[in-house]
Amino acid sequence: MSKTGKIIYFLISVVFFVIFDLVLSNETLRSLAELPQNPILDLVYVKNTGAAFSILQDARVFLISFSAIAILLIITYTIKHLEKASTIALFWVSMLISGIFCNMYERIVLGFVRDFFKLNFINFPVFNISDIFINLSVFAIVIIIIKHNFKKNNENNN
Repeated sequence: MSKTGKIIYFLISVVFFVIFDLVLSNETLRSLAELPQNPILDLVYVKNTGAAFSILQDARVFLISFSAIAILLIITYTIKHLEKASTIALFWVSMLISGIFCNMYERIVLGFVRDFFKLNFINFPVFNISDIFINLSVFAIVIIIIKHNFKKNNENNN
């Protein structure tokens, strides 16, 4: 894929994930009372003024600044290495940026992040779609990096 094609793919992916996250979050919260509860997952509404695991409570300005810097650094790195990046890597990076952006957006607009997924089978903090995007994409990016390094090491040894 050409550099222009990758940029377009990347931008469309980011926009798609942001829209998906915000629309699905709004719809989930709108129908919260109507959805049945089950032993695995409950839907509850929590206003989270902190970050993961409720750390940095009420550090809104810091969390917004940190998110904006993270997004800028990730985009800068991605653009710098765009020619070497695979479309699957761009997919996961766009999901990561979208998750960070949507949490940042809620902090700016609402003053908190709306969390609503509660796992019933373990003691785990309530989380949202953006958190899922961030965690899945970080995991996938780590796997891609490990796989890339493993492949590079094998090529150097042969």
